[in-house]
Amino acid sequence: MPHIPLPAGIPGIRGPMNYSPETAGPMNELANVLLRTNAHRPDSTLTEGERELIATYVSSENDCYFCQTIHGAVASHHLGDEDWSLVYSVKSDYQQAAVSGKLKALLTIARSVQKGGKHVTADQIAAARAEGATDRDIHDTVLIAAAFCMFNRYVDGLATTAPVDAPDFYKMRAAGVVANGYAANDPK
Repeated sequence: MPHIPLPAGIPGIRGPMNYSPETAGPMNELANVLLRTNAHRPDSTLTEGERELIATYVSSENDCYFCQTIHGAVASHHLGDEDWSLVYSVKSDYQQAAVSGKLKALLTIARSVQKGGKHVTADQIAAARAEGATDRDIHDTVLIAAAFCMFNRYVDGLATTAPVDAPDFYKMRAAGVVANGYAANDPK
């Protein structure tokens, strides 16, 4: 049961966003800037699927069920991962997952940010660069990881609800996000 009266039937972060639309707008804009590829970041080589995998991994490390599941569904949609096997492998052991060396190096950085920003090392940055990560990729990885620590704590700190064992819900929501982005006025 949520800690404050949130709208019924609106799970995860959508409930608090519906409760507080004045903060929902900027939070959704941040999610769109961080997770969706756009022409304003030509120096980034990260795909939308990779960005969503970073968000999924950090949410998994934070044990935020709603965020890891919805962002895993969005990542799967972008990557054509029908059975979510790639997402599951990244969450369980990204070093053994079928992702690029660059993404593995960036996930190492994301894991360090999740533990605390000062855990990121110069060696981790050098390893990411050696794998082809740009400065924008490194910047965006750190900011995605930091933002998802905030988003995860927002969701879990208010004890929001989340559909469990409902892959169709997450797949439907993911299709909407891929088509329309993250929207403050979307009640789903």
